[in-house]
Amino acid sequence: MSAEVADALSDGTAVVALESTLLSHGLPPGRNLDVARRLEQVVRDAGAVPATIAVLDGTALVGLSPAQLERICAPGADLAKLSVRDLGPTIARGRSGATTVASTSVLAHAAGIGVFATGGLGGVHLPVPGSTVTWDVSADLGALERTPVLVVCSGMKSILDIAATLEVLETNSVPVLGYGVDEFPAFYLRSSGLPVPHRVDDPRQVAAAVSAHRHFADSGVLLANPIPAEAEMDAGLHDRLLAEGLDLVKARNVHGSDVTPVLLEHFHTASGGVSLDANEALVLANAALAAQVAVELAS
Repeated sequence: MSAEVADALSDGTAVVALESTLLSHGLPPGRNLDVARRLEQVVRDAGAVPATIAVLDGTALVGLSPAQLERICAPGADLAKLSVRDLGPTIARGRSGATTVASTSVLAHAAGIGVFATGGLGGVHLPVPGSTVTWDVSADLGALERTPVLVVCSGMKSILDIAATLEVLETNSVPVLGYGVDEFPAFYLRSSGLPVPHRVDDPRQVAAAVSAHRHFADSGVLLANPIPAEAEMDAGLHDRLLAEGLDLVKARNVHGSDVTPVLLEHFHTASGGVSLDANEALVLANAALAAQVAVELAS
């Protein structure tokens, strides 16, 4: 842990974990570093301490220095994308990588951090065109089942099967909260058309729900915060890009963990930057909300 994060946890100050895969794989160089700094600042502005997480040279780091933040955002950094299964081998071999939702949650919990802000959750993938079934399920869902961390996001990425993902979360006893909404958000879109099991309307309600849940179960909690209305992507554009992206995945014979990067890259390039603007707006909003909830939990 960085000294700042360690001191905050020792003093009972609110801390918010932030992932690094969004920075190294989800945003282009230059923009990623700007967003990284802004994320940490919005957490500080709300009264909490940011803890960006990554693995560098075989060490899992909770809280990065300015130089380390620049390193994971540098052009050509070529960091591996690390889920929980990759942490052990990467650390043992002295390698570096950026953490996903799953591995960030696990490392945050190991450090004693109970709140984590991200953009979108992984989930159950949609079958590629021509197929009727998929076995591609994100490790994020298993991590939420086993790790008592509040994950604040804008729902699952809308390139996923949201209904199936919500079913998996229900099976795994992960409470799903909708922040100020009755319908579950869909990342680029404010609504998926699916109901949220529980609605909460302010950070204090969220903190109370999380505290109560922790008396009864060790699973995580998902707080779905819709993208700000002014940043929402046009639904027609979104649906066209998703259909094109799925066709692209089929044509290139892409499978497994390579599917999401291909789909997101198509969204970024074919939308003329609209999806990047949306992604930035929603993750900043999630970091601010996570910090507010963390402050309530700390008090």
